Amino acid sequence: MASNFAARANQALMQSSPKWRLVVWLLLMLSASLWTLQLWQNGARVQSDILAMLPHLQQDKLTERALNQVEATLADQVYIALVAKDETTAIAAAKLLMQKLEADLVARGKQGALTDIRSADMQLGEALGLFYFPHRFKLLTEPQAKALANQDIGSLIEAATAQLYNAFSYANSNLLAQDPLLLFPANLLTLAPSSKARASQGILLANQGDNVAAVVMAKGRESAFNPNAQLAQMTALTQGLDAVKQSYPDITVLKAGALFHAIAATQTAKSEISILGLASLLGVIALVWLAFRSVMPLLLAIVTISSGLLLAVTFTLSVFGELHLLTLVFGTSLIGIAIDYSFHFYCERLSDTERSAKATVAYIFPTVTLAFITSALAYVVIGLAPFPGMQQVAIFCAAGLLGAYLTLILAYPLLAGSRLPAGSRPLALAGTYLACLTQLSKRFTTPLGMGMFALVILVWCLVGVTKLTVDDDIRHLQQSPASVTEPENQLRQLLSGGTDNQFLLVRAPSEEALLQQLERVSPMLDTAITNQKLGNYVSLSRYLPSHRKQDTAYHLQGEIYQTQIDTVLTSLGLDENLKPELQAAYLAAQTEYITPAAFFTLGAGKQLAPLWLAPNEANSPVSNGALNDDGASAEHGADQGADYGADYGAIVLLGGIQQIDALKARFAQDESVQLIDKVADISAVMGHYRLLTLKLLALALGIALLLFSLNFGFKKAAVVVAVPALAALLTLATLGLTGSPLSLFHALALILVFGIGIDYSLFFASAQNHGKAVMMAVFMSACSTLLAFGLLAFSQTQAIHYFGLTLSLGIGFTFLLSPLILTTTLALTTNQLLTTKKS
Repeated sequence: MASNFAARANQALMQSSPKWRLVVWLLLMLSASLWTLQLWQNGARVQSDILAMLPHLQQDKLTERALNQVEATLADQVYIALVAKDETTAIAAAKLLMQKLEADLVARGKQGALTDIRSADMQLGEALGLFYFPHRFKLLTEPQAKALANQDIGSLIEAATAQLYNAFSYANSNLLAQDPLLLFPANLLTLAPSSKARASQGILLANQGDNVAAVVMAKGRESAFNPNAQLAQMTALTQGLDAVKQSYPDITVLKAGALFHAIAATQTAKSEISILGLASLLGVIALVWLAFRSVMPLLLAIVTISSGLLLAVTFTLSVFGELHLLTLVFGTSLIGIAIDYSFHFYCERLSDTERSAKATVAYIFPTVTLAFITSALAYVVIGLAPFPGMQQVAIFCAAGLLGAYLTLILAYPLLAGSRLPAGSRPLALAGTYLACLTQLSKRFTTPLGMGMFALVILVWCLVGVTKLTVDDDIRHLQQSPASVTEPENQLRQLLSGGTDNQFLLVRAPSEEALLQQLERVSPMLDTAITNQKLGNYVSLSRYLPSHRKQDTAYHLQGEIYQTQIDTVLTSLGLDENLKPELQAAYLAAQTEYITPAAFFTLGAGKQLAPLWLAPNEANSPVSNGALNDDGASAEHGADQGADYGADYGAIVLLGGIQQIDALKARFAQDESVQLIDKVADISAVMGHYRLLTLKLLALALGIALLLFSLNFGFKKAAVVVAVPALAALLTLATLGLTGSPLSLFHALALILVFGIGIDYSLFFASAQNHGKAVMMAVFMSACSTLLAFGLLAFSQTQAIHYFGLTLSLGIGFTFLLSPLILTTTLALTTNQLLTTKKS
């Protein structure tokens, strides 16, 4: 069936005019160029955000919203620490940097790269004091509550007396008239998060050994992963830091934030695209020139690659609207694959110089078509992975192969019509190599030879595969250089460890129930800090006591204002006329509560608002604030108008996690508290798809066996499929022997080993009397592919390195094994003839 279809298609091609074919090809390329240009003009862009490559997790609505909140909270924040020998210099340098950044913001207006430039909030304590003071009757610290519960009013009177005679106390006549035991200042102090940092002259300071670090924070107006935004933000920062360096040359600068990771990723990707792509292209050009000694094959090779890249970009932008930088890095390998069609064409022409270009295309059409289909299907399988970036790679490379295939079928009959110079030497070398392999393979046809060969392969595979380990850590997608991570780690320590990617999601059916849950969780986290399993945490329980807790505090203070008020006023020497006012204020506060809605209207409350998840956006108190490591505001990215279910939720940010497994175990049986670890969840998804990809590879081998059986018969088809299958197995064994762990990227690369390696098998299976031409074409194809993927193995990005290493090994093994198909085919044919004669 497949052979009949190929024959009819081939006959149609032979009847069509080379000129009309070229016209169709030119129109196709022109249309693709114009469409791509329009896509760029309509907003298509190059994407460098590594998060865009991550798999999509299936989460409930509240968890998904929490993840979005945290990502929006922590993203696009920039932290700069200016380390000086003394506090005065550090403060002056920080003020100068803020002045320069604010000047850039004013000059650029809405085009300013960095907004929300800040350090310490000197008005924060005053604003909190004004908000909480009317609710003072419903606030008690733990020691205060314990004293009142034990009716130990004397200890509170002693503490208040001590404050009266303390020169640094908050006590004054106005406060004493409204809070005679001075309980409120202690409650206000508990709102300040524990931190190594302090504030002076509006600047956030922290000690670093004998030095002092002044911390300046800002937020990028656009995503740090937008290349244009990166340039604008870095320009503003560089100008400001240059001014600081000129005035204070001894200042040391520490940087942290997604911006610097994004810049490192962008620079690495651009460098690898240019270096790997150029090296691959130059290698292909050298191969073509050395093999054919003619300008025309070289020009057509460039045309083939260019048309493939054009269709690759066109299809990718049409489907995704953007092109990821890592797609381009992976896509450099397309150069080594797309040129294979040109190699097979010109090697066939060398083997029969009298044959026309049109006839040569017709001769290789069935095999090339089948090879294109299998390679494209291999990329389609890659597209089944849960990575948008890998889906882009699949579309990019499959479309690129289509461009190269169409160029061969439509453009070569006319453009490649010129004769090649006499070039029998490459064919002679290929023939010699093939003859040596044939002689070697004959030794394996004996029972002893086959047994030894099978034993070596079996031992190699068994030992290698048993040593194979797995590693699905998503962080291998990108690893920032030490020049980025080391300063960031130092700065995180200055800010009490900052916050990690993991966080707690606490949920409850009502607002009051949620506040009570938060109060229950906080002591557990305090214990984790004491046990050095956790560095710090940020929870709303510090700022929003539940109604139950407020009522408890209120009733306990009844001991002061209803039972012991006379004793309190007399002991502290206060006017007895204060009694009616104090009692009236106490009674009036009974129905007044601290509520999330009121708290989130404050400036400080807006900073914490993203940690609160109301059942729907309409009821949410969240405005446009977000929380960073020190409570600085930033825009949050919640989806407007979305329905998030009936549960209330609150995010508890965690920092300095030392034992993530211990934290998970602590909350494992608690349905209302969920430890969200996106990295671990995505890594688990990667492990699942790694296994699925290997199963798909086995399925693809089975389908290929059935498909090829229609053309070659079962025995020959089995040999064709056995070559890439054995190459994949040997690759896995070699990875195990070399200590390289198995990941999803290895599995995806094995799919391509099958897709590319099956081409070599097909060409040898269809070689007939043109073994030397096929050997030369396969040699050149393997060299170009190894150039492309071998270079990827030197990538600094571990995922790309794994991909390139696996493909290099797989294609290398396939190249060594595929010529044996000729010997096997000859043996099968001989046996068939002998059987026929006997019958």
